[in-house]
Amino acid sequence: MTALRRRHRAAALLLGAALGLLVQPTSLLAQEQRPNIIVIMSDDMGYSDIGCYGSEINTPNLDQLADGGVRFTQFYNTGRCCPTRASLLTGLYPHQAGMGWMTTFQGPDAYAGDLNRRCVTLAEVLKTAGYNTYMVGKWHVTPPPNQAQVDEDKVPRHNWPLSRGFDRFYGTIAGAGSFYDPGTLVRDNQLIAPESPKDFYYTDALSENASQMIRDHKREKPFFMYLAYTAAHWPLHAKPVDIAKYDGKYDEGWDKLRETRLARIKELGLLADDVALAPNVRDWSDEERKEWQASRMEVYAAMIDSMDQGIGRVVRTLRNTGQFDNTLILYLQDNGACQEEGRSNKARKLREKMEPIEPKADDALQLAIVPEYTRDGQPVQWGRGVVPGPANTYMEVGREWANASNTPFRLFKHYVHEGGIATPLIAHWPRGIKRQGELEPQPGHLVDIMATLVEVGQAEYPKKFHEGDVDILPVEGTSLVPAFAGEKLDRKTPIFWEHEGNRAVRDGDWKLVARGAKGRWQLYNLAKDRSELNDLAEEEPGKVTELSGAWSAWAGRAGVLPLTPYWPEPEESSAQKQGAAPRKDSIVR
Repeated sequence: MTALRRRHRAAALLLGAALGLLVQPTSLLAQEQRPNIIVIMSDDMGYSDIGCYGSEINTPNLDQLADGGVRFTQFYNTGRCCPTRASLLTGLYPHQAGMGWMTTFQGPDAYAGDLNRRCVTLAEVLKTAGYNTYMVGKWHVTPPPNQAQVDEDKVPRHNWPLSRGFDRFYGTIAGAGSFYDPGTLVRDNQLIAPESPKDFYYTDALSENASQMIRDHKREKPFFMYLAYTAAHWPLHAKPVDIAKYDGKYDEGWDKLRETRLARIKELGLLADDVALAPNVRDWSDEERKEWQASRMEVYAAMIDSMDQGIGRVVRTLRNTGQFDNTLILYLQDNGACQEEGRSNKARKLREKMEPIEPKADDALQLAIVPEYTRDGQPVQWGRGVVPGPANTYMEVGREWANASNTPFRLFKHYVHEGGIATPLIAHWPRGIKRQGELEPQPGHLVDIMATLVEVGQAEYPKKFHEGDVDILPVEGTSLVPAFAGEKLDRKTPIFWEHEGNRAVRDGDWKLVARGAKGRWQLYNLAKDRSELNDLAEEEPGKVTELSGAWSAWAGRAGVLPLTPYWPEPEESSAQKQGAAPRKDSIVR
């Protein structure tokens, strides 16, 4: 019996005793009282990018959910898109689910780049418990289809959402694409073109389709929805009306923004008053293209603003259909803010010489992650000085602004220092979570989501699945339900990470972390040094030995080893130890 069921059983027995009755509850909630569940994930955003975690960006809908629920201050993802989605969906570490890197085959099973059959998804588990299951947004746990497969009508759909437990799907199979013409757009199992292509914007389409699925839902059963926005992943695409809200907002630069956000974070109580900023990547005073740089952050903020508007639309739909009070909403992010600049640092000359072509037919499919032309035939521009926002641009926010988004932490997406893996987690459920506006400091990880939803959904995590023929790996995480009530989590093992040779383990307040497959171990006491500035490895060699041994044992059983699929990383220079990443990391991998 789970901890939450024991608590409800005890409460029922006490009530029964008071009434002179013998009460024998058989489940957490009556079948019809189980909550709907919506897991909302955003893309490539930093720890301090929403208002209730210290941001100046307008996110009133997420802020309201935080005010009515619980904010976790030490929750973690895996540091990269595909591994995070695999871990969230399965309750396993990404290597165990076949997603140790990206959706590109890298050799061993752990790096197959395709969700394996030794795992089950949240949808597969909750569906067996009577839930209807809906998925909206970015899938990114199987290779996307290519043009040859489409032409030959041989698109592999074995790991698309409808093959992994979802009843309905609207979204993209690939990991990125234009917000005006997204590649690999799918409805259910069919590749489609954008509806109304002249005024299509992907974030709005996701919000509307999620709302429509809620309106269409038959109330005889609860539903589970996985809503995976692509905001604020590159390219920087936003509507003019949203960009206008942030005109001039970032003219003072990233230095000032980091200071302002850290002050707000401390004011909100999210981090201790003595937490310091990780060192800057580059001073704003050294920037020659200040106006252009500010425009990048204005569009990035507008993308987040638009997503929050869409979340508000979903919440209103829940209210209008009478389902809000008994819906558990979880909001989190897939990795830290993104420093990748594969296009923004390139020269513009060749792109500017490209001529327009004939517009695409309205029903023409788009498969490209980085399209050469817009749907109306305009060449897509990128490179230093290109002002982002419109459909004919394809830009990134850049490492300096990414560093600010990750305030106050070190490093970015790809890495397993705090800047790469720390995420907000908002938990809101009026009928089930009575804490309102409170902070939860206990560490948690994506692997905990499966155990949590199995508990609240009264589901059974299977030992065998897929026609009963496949042994399923045991779930790795622990239920977060006790933390919803302010109680201690039943965590029995440390939390582990590996991505591209970047490694970490957290046990209690201690975190051991290394950058790159050949990087040295660094040791931090996060209770005193959340920004990872004071390396204690030389002072605490016994703790290094203990935690590195635990990591090696985990890596062996989880299929992480050997670390051969990765490019070798040099030892950190003194500058990199202070938070600046080498320029080669600007390459989009």
